[in-house]
Amino acid sequence: MKNTVRVVIFLIVLSVLLFFFRNQLESGLIGFLSVLISLSVIFIGFVIFLENRHPAQTITWLIVLGSFPLVGFIFYLLFGRNHRKEKIFRKKYFLDKQAFLTVEGENDPRSEEKLQLMGEHQGKLFKLAQKLGNSPISFDTATKVLTNGEETFRHIIEELNRARHHIHMEYYIVRHDQIGEEIKNVLIEKAGQGVKVRFMYDAVGSWQLSKAYINDLKNAGIETVCFGPVKLPFLNNKFNFRNHRKIIVIDGNIGFVGGLNIGDEYLGRNKDIGFWRDTHLLLRGEAVRTLQLIFLQDWYYMTNHSFLTAEYLSPQIDEKSHGGVQLIAGGPDNEWSVIKDIFFSMIGSARKSVWIASPYFIPDEDIFSAIKVAALSDIDVRLLVPNRPDKRIVFHASRSYFPELLEAGVKVYEYERGFMHSKIVIVDGELASIGTSNMDMRSFHLNFEVNAFLFKTKSTQKLVAEFLNDLDYSKQLELKTFGQRHIGLRLLESTARLLSPLL
Repeated sequence: MKNTVRVVIFLIVLSVLLFFFRNQLESGLIGFLSVLISLSVIFIGFVIFLENRHPAQTITWLIVLGSFPLVGFIFYLLFGRNHRKEKIFRKKYFLDKQAFLTVEGENDPRSEEKLQLMGEHQGKLFKLAQKLGNSPISFDTATKVLTNGEETFRHIIEELNRARHHIHMEYYIVRHDQIGEEIKNVLIEKAGQGVKVRFMYDAVGSWQLSKAYINDLKNAGIETVCFGPVKLPFLNNKFNFRNHRKIIVIDGNIGFVGGLNIGDEYLGRNKDIGFWRDTHLLLRGEAVRTLQLIFLQDWYYMTNHSFLTAEYLSPQIDEKSHGGVQLIAGGPDNEWSVIKDIFFSMIGSARKSVWIASPYFIPDEDIFSAIKVAALSDIDVRLLVPNRPDKRIVFHASRSYFPELLEAGVKVYEYERGFMHSKIVIVDGELASIGTSNMDMRSFHLNFEVNAFLFKTKSTQKLVAEFLNDLDYSKQLELKTFGQRHIGLRLLESTARLLSPLL
């Protein structure tokens, strides 16, 4: 980190000298400084080359660095460094793995027996997920799909009001608006009743969250933690690695996970965005322990306080048969791109269908090829995306992938009722993923994410029904028509596509 700061400051000072004092400096000194900057940029380019990334990423970074030397270098420090290889989260990875293997191993001696219930076809997939994510599959967990903000926040507030022992919350975006104030008041009330409340928010996602909001929580005795604080964003080598998780655990028995952050726009109250289509999941039972572990290890990473005790990790077991449920955490701390690898395996395991809903669709080459190969194999592949942007560069980059998908036989739909923010993958109508991870490179490689994988549950059936219902509000793209869009728009999409490895 110290070396990074020194190099950045060095280049900035040199550039300022050249720009503001070029008339005063002698031509020889200007030439010397220019050569020095050029050599520094060439050195960084050499480092990028030796990282042995995917060729597309390497070429993109070299083009950016060559076209905009100083800005490109700073941009690389912020967004491009391969920190999984550099192991800046190495300690967190090993601590998390040890905690998961200790807690989940002790509480699930029938792991292999449960995997056999999946059958050979999907059993291999869940065994892969267990190996990569260190968490077992549960058949003793009830789930309920929550559709859109109204149903989701109604259930969240109801369960928060029932809390007796503790409330753990972890969110990427928290806003000080109407729904944010309502949830804050519930948390303060529960803290006053003696419930232990711990609240974590991401520094970048919640950068607009007011100090008054945070102080109100702290003054009520609520432990409040900011994940990944950024004091000097342009000199902070962790700036690009954000906690995108949305987790609530109540009394160790109730859990929530999914696509909705805390903000009025998720209830359709933002006039510029309009109706917000999203999906969340309520869990009761054994698998909540995994969700709890994910929260506790994130809390330990930021505070060095551990709570791996029975009072937090002993959920009530629902012994009715509900189908398989597995919670998987992914992030830059892991040796593998966990959620991406599971998505890849899911798509490759499909026999009938692959249905994907994602607000931000920027796949890497592995996922992109898997989707095309599935479609070319006469598998029913459908992709549901928004038809309006909330992030324009990402929106246009996504559309650049559509021609190849349509040529391969993928059915691409654009949701027209409002903004579609659901993050769903459904395979063969019986296996599904729902959680915080988008189908994009940021979720695969940079963000801390968490997804629930469901096998033959009632929730899976509801996700299938809701996906089909969403198609009723969508327009299917046709290859011929889509190929006739304006050349300016196609150039914009191609430019955004060029930047896609950086997004």
